[in-house]
Amino acid sequence: MASTSLADLIAALPEGDGWGPPPVTDTTLNGVPYAPFSKGDKLGRMADWTADGKDGRDGRGGRQQYNRNYRDQQIYGAGSAQLFAAPVAEDENTFSVVSRETTKTRYGRGAVFTRGRGQRGSRGDARGGRSQPQRSGRGGQSGYGYDNRGGRSNAPRGRRFGWKDYDKPARNRDASINIKSDWQLLEEIDFNRLSKLNLDADDGEDIDSYGFLYYYDRSFDKQPVKAAERKLVPLDRAAYNVTTSSDPVIQELADKDEATIFATDNILSMLMCSTRSVYPWDLVIVRQGNKIFLDKRDNAALDMVTVNENAADAPMEASDGNKDSINQPGALAEEATYINHNFANQVVLESEAHKVDMNHENPFYNASEETEPPASKAYKYRRFDLSTSEEDPMYLIVRTELDAVQKNAINGEDQFVTVKALNEFDSKAQGSGGALDWRAKLVSQRGAVVATEMKNNSVKLARWTVQSILSKADVMKLGFVSRASPKSNDKHVILGVIGWKPKDFANQMNLSLSNGWGIVRTIADMCLKREDGKFVLVKDPNKSILRLYEVPAGSFDEEGEDEAAGGTEAVEE
Repeated sequence: MASTSLADLIAALPEGDGWGPPPVTDTTLNGVPYAPFSKGDKLGRMADWTADGKDGRDGRGGRQQYNRNYRDQQIYGAGSAQLFAAPVAEDENTFSVVSRETTKTRYGRGAVFTRGRGQRGSRGDARGGRSQPQRSGRGGQSGYGYDNRGGRSNAPRGRRFGWKDYDKPARNRDASINIKSDWQLLEEIDFNRLSKLNLDADDGEDIDSYGFLYYYDRSFDKQPVKAAERKLVPLDRAAYNVTTSSDPVIQELADKDEATIFATDNILSMLMCSTRSVYPWDLVIVRQGNKIFLDKRDNAALDMVTVNENAADAPMEASDGNKDSINQPGALAEEATYINHNFANQVVLESEAHKVDMNHENPFYNASEETEPPASKAYKYRRFDLSTSEEDPMYLIVRTELDAVQKNAINGEDQFVTVKALNEFDSKAQGSGGALDWRAKLVSQRGAVVATEMKNNSVKLARWTVQSILSKADVMKLGFVSRASPKSNDKHVILGVIGWKPKDFANQMNLSLSNGWGIVRTIADMCLKREDGKFVLVKDPNKSILRLYEVPAGSFDEEGEDEAAGGTEAVEE
């Protein structure tokens, strides 16, 4: 029997018989052409809007490139478009992720243009004749750049430097204290860990008060006329900044076991706002028995009022080594400290009729030894509860300061006031942090001026706010003092004074006292775990890190001699 193939058998079947779908005889549906397809087929593009232009060139000016995925596709039906053409499957081993992030580049002031993946590269690349690694703007997003020939460069983008960045040296600051080789490093804490701490404390209670206050002169709240600007007048008044362990009142309270931790508002505010600090500083911590004393060294860095510490373009040392420049960080800090001392003395009414005495006299003033009258200052010793549970009680006593008193305009009661001063040195100089001209904008754009100061002087304003809250001041007065001439730092004028409630100002700054109390409690617990001795808490000069050292007794006696001989040195790692 002759063999018969399957094809012959199928051909021998009569037409209309057999199995399977009927043959396609018409590729139109109600006159509209369509492409028949199977349920197992993959759908391609419905409409290709990325088709090339008439001139055969793409948007980048290069030669026309055809998409291999859609070449030589099978077309169902004559004259029909590639509506359901399935893309050719590719080997998954050749698959790679390509970044298609869009970056923003700023050209000039106020103009923002978007550079996508399919657009030209920067003009600087074409001029330079080579591909420059670039990185997108502030966000630091990664992507791909284009070389001078219009092709894509696979080099990742680096930081996009502007014309102001070409001569900026690295900011390497010296430490506030010389770390000795015999100091033992106990803890190293970065600011990210500190910012997550939290402890709720009470509003505090008054223990006792010392000194006296003058009434605040409300005429300074009025905006002065330019022709009658008030000059800042230097006044010789006796002011004191005694550290914790040298305070006779605190020593007396410590002997009575009134608390576990003792500090001054100047020291405590630095610790509570440490995560905002940029410049180096240090604290001395002494443990005696079950008590902790937060101290500072004589002429410590935290005694000075910094200027634009948090600005992106913070003041820098002169590049030519000129130490006499009036716009260097050290000179600006001395100027700001001088302004704050004299401003607080000038804005009060010094007379017996405008004087309010506290329970006790000033504990630091001795009339037989001083040749200057005491400044308007009240010291309130207040106690705060830092206990985490009833089984673990811990109290803190802090010496707070008040600068003036004023009458409440509604009920006539006395309100305690703290007085501080912000200073403007030169709005056009390096280190100004983009500050507005106070003489032109303080009245019309007061909010913008204050917001800029909150950004450039975050740690300074946070410390002042914390000190006002600790002292339970009703009002915090901020003066705006500017140089009479930007080229001279010895003559100043008062441009205005603005008052805030301390807690409202803290909310505007996003300042968390709970986080500050958590930092204080954590540092105290670290020291209480050790034996009696002396510790030093140091802020790294160039990193957001705090380091806790245990130091031998008598270390700072030698340190004082070293500083007198030649200043501090860099931290030895």
